[in-house]
Amino acid sequence: MGEPLNVGIIGCGAIAAQYLATLPTLPSVNLVAVADLDPDRADAAAKGQEGVRALTVEELLADPEIDTVLNLTIPAAHAEVSLRALNAGKNVYGEKPLAASTEEARKVLELASAAGLRVGCAPDTVLGTGIQTARRAIDSGLIGCPIAATATMVTPGHERWHPNPDFYYVPGGGPLLDMGPYYVTALVTLLGPVTSVVGAASHTRSVRTIGSGPRAGEAVPVTIDTHVTGVLVHDSGALSTLVMSFDAVQTRSSSIEIHGERASMVVPDPNYFDGDVSICRLENRDGGWETLPSSAGYIGAGRGYGLADMALAPADGLHRANGDLAYHVLDVMESLLEAAGSGAAVRVQSTAARPEGVPLMSLTSSEEVTA
Repeated sequence: MGEPLNVGIIGCGAIAAQYLATLPTLPSVNLVAVADLDPDRADAAAKGQEGVRALTVEELLADPEIDTVLNLTIPAAHAEVSLRALNAGKNVYGEKPLAASTEEARKVLELASAAGLRVGCAPDTVLGTGIQTARRAIDSGLIGCPIAATATMVTPGHERWHPNPDFYYVPGGGPLLDMGPYYVTALVTLLGPVTSVVGAASHTRSVRTIGSGPRAGEAVPVTIDTHVTGVLVHDSGALSTLVMSFDAVQTRSSSIEIHGERASMVVPDPNYFDGDVSICRLENRDGGWETLPSSAGYIGAGRGYGLADMALAPADGLHRANGDLAYHVLDVMESLLEAAGSGAAVRVQSTAARPEGVPLMSLTSSEEVTA
């Protein structure tokens, strides 16, 4: 590609604000229009964005100026909106997960392939200096051969802060499909694709109460498991233990730890782009930890950097936050839920290449920085 993308956003909910703050800083992205089923939300999103028009979804899809749709709808609508955008001849970059199921996601990738269009998908947090510095340390052999990892995310539930949390507690939601993409994408980026999984899941409450906004006090039914744990077997032989919960109160565990033959590593929260990477070396007899300097990744990144990375990718190359990676991550999570339901190990049918590492650089100036 290599040319600026003319982007139209479909879906102006809570996450849109983060993209709207970032996109104007990226020379490879030109935001043209926004749309939402609620016209007032589209108007509010366009306000203050110079040259950005508020349109209906149909108008945005028909607009010949727009070559790429940024799909920020709820997870249940991801596949439908992406398919409509692809049928309109537009590339798609979407929020995670790629779709509510691998069956839906497969249709998106097949249509894109047939039409010669690109599909990208969040999370792009793995492109920031946090995960990329950890990736570079692993690739350089700093921790030796990776043996195992742990990934932990616990919260008592998003209904405490989100004014419309319903979609978190229906199929396509839950802690694994909502927050799991950050952690599984990070684990695949660091350790490679997953070949099989085992797991278990549970839920403690059948109703959640909204804690903020105009619907505060309203009850939301829970129809999915809200605590999921499992073991991911990577193709490399490394084992990752995953805990994702909307039931637990708090944890003192690191978001991600990687354990190698020569060192253990603490990796920053993959829900963010930056953060410190620390290691404890085998030869360090006092067990002290040292912080590594940032050595890779997009500096000062924010949501939308995956879209900019897609714009900068060569026509015959693959952008990093790509559809194949997002499909594999979804397949891993779907397989984990299947394993939790059956009590048996499940083979992950898909695979994906680890995306190329990101050198330490700024996308606002497209300049590489010497680490």
